[in-house]
Amino acid sequence: MTYSDDQIRKVNTSMSYDAILLVSFGGPEGRDDVLPFLENVTRGRNIPRERLLEVAEHYYHFDGVSPINQQCRDLIEALRPELDEHGIDLPIFWGNRNWDPLLPDTLQEMKEAGVKQALAFVTASYSSWSSCRQYRENIADAQEAVGEGAPEVDKIRAFYNHPDFVAANAELVQKSLDQIPVERRNKTRIAFTAHSIPNSMSDNCDYVQQLTECCRLVAEALGVSPDHWRLVYQSRSGRPQDPWLEPDICDHLLTLKESGAEDVVVVPIGFLSDHMEVLFDLDCEAVDACKELGLNMVRCETVGTHPTFVGMIRKLIMERIAESPKEAVGQFGPNHDQCPLDCCPAPRRPGPPRDPNS
Repeated sequence: MTYSDDQIRKVNTSMSYDAILLVSFGGPEGRDDVLPFLENVTRGRNIPRERLLEVAEHYYHFDGVSPINQQCRDLIEALRPELDEHGIDLPIFWGNRNWDPLLPDTLQEMKEAGVKQALAFVTASYSSWSSCRQYRENIADAQEAVGEGAPEVDKIRAFYNHPDFVAANAELVQKSLDQIPVERRNKTRIAFTAHSIPNSMSDNCDYVQQLTECCRLVAEALGVSPDHWRLVYQSRSGRPQDPWLEPDICDHLLTLKESGAEDVVVVPIGFLSDHMEVLFDLDCEAVDACKELGLNMVRCETVGTHPTFVGMIRKLIMERIAESPKEAVGQFGPNHDQCPLDCCPAPRRPGPPRDPNS
């Protein structure tokens, strides 16, 4: 269903929240879940069956289990004592876009528990249709499914330039750099990676700008010169003829090797946890590419349940429930709580594939 901007942009101004909602992508937890999960992800997009089967093999490589659901459980387990320590006595619920626990079921559970106003933390740190607006539309769909009495839900702002997010990532990148022999460390290249999206989506949001700023802030915190790092992309999907953000990580690795690089730290800065795209596209495909090229690769950890990152989530919650100061570093300031009317529109859907011989 398509919603008007007013239907998905309401922000609670009373600050009277009575629950926290963790919202994530979801993932299969067994081989039998894989194809139904992928069908949920691609519903309405006319993705060929053979493409689904191809992607399914990525999951079967790990026995059909995506780690993302367990990572959400781990994050909730880490967040609970952080909130308790700072007097935030609110229950934490969890709902996914594409797999159990699905958002409509979670909102029904919240309704039955008497929740009226919830504050949602979405496991995405940058702004785009798929990482922001679509989640707000998913919440609106779930509210409609639950019907009268469904909780109101406000989304926490994008946090790509929060000082704690930058600090947690910088610490992990330094940990990776420390694995490079000291005599080669100053020549090591850093490849920050993020999920590629269609140009028709990126042209209408701040995704690239925010990613670039976050990379710059992390590199600056470590004293890494601008010519020693680059933002690249991974996990491209869609039709080959449709333009998506580039360069791809594996293409970039080849470029680094041809330029004389010996070592590279690959930093999945666009991801909060080590889910399937990280495990397959980096730990399998990028690692294999580096072995073939003779390029030493160290893959940096994602922030996951890093204490500084968990503390940042608590601070973002306190911004809304206690009006504590908003923190941000760099040139853009804190992101908005209430999305503008034209924020992150859906990408243009391509027509049917053209005959390449026409």
